[in-house]
Parts: sequence; C-alpha cells; structure tokens
Amino acid sequence: MEGRHPYEKYYEELEPVIKSKAEEFTVIGYGAVEMKDLWNYLMKKKWKNAKPDDVHMYSLVSDILSVKPGDFMSFMAVEAYRSPDWFADLDEAELDELLNPDKAK
Repeated sequence: MEGRHPYEKYYEELEPVIKSKAEEFTVIGYGAVEMKDLWNYLMKKKWKNAKPDDVHMYSLVSDILSVKPGDFMSFMAVEAYRSPDWFADLDEAELDELLNPDKAK
C-alpha cells in the first residue's frame, strides 16, 4: 500500500460531496470540472500532509466544500504546464492542422 494516499480509501464515501462541488463550479461559470481532477487537487494540495491516524469524515467533507474555485483553477493550470506532452494524443494530421491552419481551408 506504499505510495498510495491515506485518504484514498474514503473516495466512495466522499463521492457525492465531490460531485456536488464539481457541479457547483459548473453552475457558477467555471465550465465542466471533472470529479477526478477535484479529487487529485484534494490529495495533492489540501491533504498533502495527511494524518491517517486522526481522520474524521466531517473534516474531509468540510475540506471538499471549502475548496475555492481560484485555488482549484490555479492548481489545474500548474498541472497543465507540468504535463509531459500536450500533443501526445493528436495524430499527425490533427497536429499538422493545428500548426498550419491555412492548409486546412
């Protein structure tokens, strides 16, 4: 179990709260927020120094509900810059179209 986050086991119980928070971001105009991205933010930022021996469900729920959109979006921007290759999923034709938009017309 080494390498896993100590709060990972609570995901299923916290899923409705995470979903609610992701929907809240969408409603207030931040676009579609994926639950996995919000969960990733919580594990890497909010719960970076997790204390597995002193965990209370109400505290985890409070942490989720108190996520500020600006903090989450900043985290997502940094994660995007850390991405190894932005164009890895594109085939050669799609990449050529992006690099040479005049040819596509």
